[in-house]
Amino acid sequence: MHDSELVTTAATLMQSRQTILPKRLMAPGPDAGQLQQILEAAASAPDHGQLLPWRFVLVPQDARAALATVFGAALLERDALATTEQVLQAQEKAHRSPCLMLVVVDARSGDPDIDVHERIVSTGCAVQNVLLMSTALGFGSALTSGKALKSVALRGLFGLREGEHALCFVSVGTVHSSRPGRLRPRVQDYIRTLAVSS
Repeated sequence: MHDSELVTTAATLMQSRQTILPKRLMAPGPDAGQLQQILEAAASAPDHGQLLPWRFVLVPQDARAALATVFGAALLERDALATTEQVLQAQEKAHRSPCLMLVVVDARSGDPDIDVHERIVSTGCAVQNVLLMSTALGFGSALTSGKALKSVALRGLFGLREGEHALCFVSVGTVHSSRPGRLRPRVQDYIRTLAVSS
């Protein structure tokens, strides 16, 4: 592939990526080979000090009920007056999308001079690579977060150690329906030039 073709392909891939809500992602999800490709893409993320400060934890179908219980418990942990319907709505989120992964950031292991901000940047790059490879393979994807990520119950379920943080969930699946892509910001909206006074 010539350089110009590579640039065009990369630009098309990046511009075609959009968030598809997990409730709009249906089976089939990626098969074992496709999931391997998706996860291998994460390894190209920049990683100062080669700490590997992130990991992905797959949540298979037979673990979704346990995650649903945690989502319900997390809601009650912060709102003891939550209704049964609200708890069920929180639990239902665990069953969306055929492929679900938790992204974990390690803020402490390895070189202490590499602070958490650099580690999170590395994690974000790994996640973006996962999303782009998912798009390249024809799948939809999304990132989701929420207050449950900080709950004692969720930390316990995933066995998070001190210094580890649940950053977000990644969902991947076949697009059932989608909305028009959002308007992208213009370069002039996010670029500035440093002006040094003489």
